[in-house]
Amino acid sequence: MSTDTPIRWGIIGPGRIAQTFAEGVAHSRSGKLVAIASRNPDKPGLGDGFPGARIVNGYEALLADKDIDAVYIATPHTGHAEWAIKAIRAGKHVLVEKPIALSAFDAEAIYYEARKAGVFAGEAFMYRVHPQTAKLIELVKSGAIGELRIIRSSFGFNMGTVKPEHRLFANETAGGGILDVGGYPVSMARLIAGARDGKPFLDPDKVSGVGHLGQTGVDEWASAVLKFPNNVIAEVSCSIMANQDNTLRIIGSEGRLEVTDFWFASGHKGGVGKIELIKGGESQTIEVKEERWLYSFEVDAAGDAIRAGKQEFAYPGIGWADSIGNLRVLDQWRASIGLEYEVEKATHRTKNIAGATVVKGNSIPKRSIPGVAKPASLVMLGFEFFPNFASASLTLDAFYEAGGNAFDTAYVYSGGKTESIFGDWHTSRNVPREEIVLIGKGVHSPLCYPDMIGKQLDQSLNRLKTDYVDIYFMHRDNTDIPVGEFVDAMDAEVKAGRIRGIFGGSNWTRARFDGAIAYAEKNGKAAPAALSNNFSLAEMLDPIWAGCIAASDDEWKAWLNAKQLPNFAWSSQGRGFFTDRAGRDKRDDEELVRVWYSDRNFGRRDRAIELAQKLGRNPIHIALAYVIAQPFPVIPLIGPRTIAELEDSLSALDIKLTPEQVKWLEG
Repeated sequence: MSTDTPIRWGIIGPGRIAQTFAEGVAHSRSGKLVAIASRNPDKPGLGDGFPGARIVNGYEALLADKDIDAVYIATPHTGHAEWAIKAIRAGKHVLVEKPIALSAFDAEAIYYEARKAGVFAGEAFMYRVHPQTAKLIELVKSGAIGELRIIRSSFGFNMGTVKPEHRLFANETAGGGILDVGGYPVSMARLIAGARDGKPFLDPDKVSGVGHLGQTGVDEWASAVLKFPNNVIAEVSCSIMANQDNTLRIIGSEGRLEVTDFWFASGHKGGVGKIELIKGGESQTIEVKEERWLYSFEVDAAGDAIRAGKQEFAYPGIGWADSIGNLRVLDQWRASIGLEYEVEKATHRTKNIAGATVVKGNSIPKRSIPGVAKPASLVMLGFEFFPNFASASLTLDAFYEAGGNAFDTAYVYSGGKTESIFGDWHTSRNVPREEIVLIGKGVHSPLCYPDMIGKQLDQSLNRLKTDYVDIYFMHRDNTDIPVGEFVDAMDAEVKAGRIRGIFGGSNWTRARFDGAIAYAEKNGKAAPAALSNNFSLAEMLDPIWAGCIAASDDEWKAWLNAKQLPNFAWSSQGRGFFTDRAGRDKRDDEELVRVWYSDRNFGRRDRAIELAQKLGRNPIHIALAYVIAQPFPVIPLIGPRTIAELEDSLSALDIKLTPEQVKWLEG
């Protein structure tokens, strides 16, 4: 795009902040406001704050408008992710009012969509591109206050009375102080903590929050302490029912800097910003004079990036990683005070992140699993890493929409939270139970006893919101108990119809499994018919967790091949060994070194890298393809933490390795 061509802006959500942004566009050098979208286009006075702009009937109509290059999204918080993704899919660049989404997980989904579409996406923290902020960073870097130690910042005001219908108090629009204004002091603290070390920002390694939840269930005042890896401490506070001094204090070993209303910089319409440098009992006022309007800076920062073909702000430190990192802190702050909005729960979040009904896809190949009546997707999804339904549903939705129908759960994961999330997910999406292949696991150590199988399965089925699992595994083994007692207990669940496919052991030895089969055959019981041990191109040298067993060596492969027993393989991609995290010269990850580092494994990694280069893929894709290409059934369990990771893993499913390539990879 030519540097002389104005960026044609459209606005979704024509409220007060949108009018302020429109003024910024009007006083920018790069932008032109073309249209605003409203669901109530005939509202009297609607166009008064947007002179010269067309009024478009409905958000979708604006996204279809060919005269719009970029969209500013200023809906209530709960609409940010949905309309950002819809705009991106329509080929529009997007600037989203802060917070860009309700959580870091949602923000990652937005930026991933932008990456795929090749468009710009940014979060509208206007103060970050203002000269006053640059001056603050310069002062910290120069040592004007000595060594940085403490940051204190607040953004708080008093609404006076609780107004349940107002967006700041409404739970259904994710009101409260943390998401509305708490992001400002957190953002500044991360910026200044990073400046000390010459970095564009720094993420804290510890967040501890407290707060008061009012009658509508949103935070009315809250504070948090952030500890950074460089030992800088930040104290941040926000409120919608308490006036605060709203002064930024940057405290060093030799003095401090103070700025009132730092996000306001030199003023909405320009003016003189003031930074107080207090040192040794003396105070010096550093003035930052700027005639440009405050919001014009973010308009031009976005415009410059768009014109240059960049997908993120070119301005240092306000790209996607910073935006996601800021929301991670807000996520932790909210979690500390128990703030989960109703709109994040399954009863309200019944559609995918783009606001559409979740529909089964067909791009993931299916396979038959001996003993299981229905076909299962080539890989099974594990999701025990997610803190709540809202975050996990992103990946669950994407997996199902790609054609995935096989899911891995366990009684012990997150104290049962994973099972509850799955139960909420398949019922809130109305996914037919007969389409799902569901793994349940129980009796993890130390409660690995036969009588616990039925007791734990009772709880699991209740949380999973189903009356059966398709596949059941004992999560661990207890060799002090005769194996027949475990077979009897699982056989009873088969007869009761609560296990309707196959059962077996996770982290079992071959001898124990053979003994269980022999007992079942002798006593007319259902026999174990599935294993869930680690299996990977990289052989596990030391158990990742106590009691874990790998089935990747030559003896195990011969046994699996002879029995044609399906192995539901966890850590099937070597837990990062085939990514850039690992390498002969990278030994700062204790688990990677302890579990995977050997000459044999590095040889396999080298060959995976070589084959990946030939095929135009990544080594981790080769690692997954290797598992699937075995001459016996191996069903990889994958545990992506983001939609991007999920789609990257699924992209490997079209790789068909030959037996010769499999043998060559093994060396």
